[in-house]
Amino acid sequence: MLNGTFDPSRYKWRSVSIDGGPHKINHDYTILGHDLDAGTLDMVVRWSADGGHCPIHRHTATTTVIVLEGEQHLWDIDKGGVVGDHRMRKAGDYALTGAESLPHLERGGDNGGVVFFGAHSPTGLLYEIVDEDLNVVSNVTMESILADFAANT
Repeated sequence: MLNGTFDPSRYKWRSVSIDGGPHKINHDYTILGHDLDAGTLDMVVRWSADGGHCPIHRHTATTTVIVLEGEQHLWDIDKGGVVGDHRMRKAGDYALTGAESLPHLERGGDNGGVVFFGAHSPTGLLYEIVDEDLNVVSNVTMESILADFAANT
């Protein structure tokens, strides 16, 4: 835990689990805060040690990333679903991703992971979920993720 300050039990969590497909989709998220007029949304994603991922996605918002606990593992995805080089961030690591990131898979490490994401988007678009051929199958906006969170917590 980063300086012992983040207590996940203080928050409501939305579980996401999708069966089928080549990658196990299993993670939880919580919304910490947002300001739609300013185009900002802060959230935390947590992965258990089961190897579950987020769906393949590409960030369309500039995003601050801080690993709070465990590890964050990432693999860029090429056209046709070919998995690229692996990279890993550990607790305490910081990154700033641009609004034009590559499509990627991400999950926690062997013991899971808890990661803060602070998104900044003047349009409200956070990320695109894509299939293995990099076709956009869903746009996730600040409004849509807030609605999903409210309906499922």
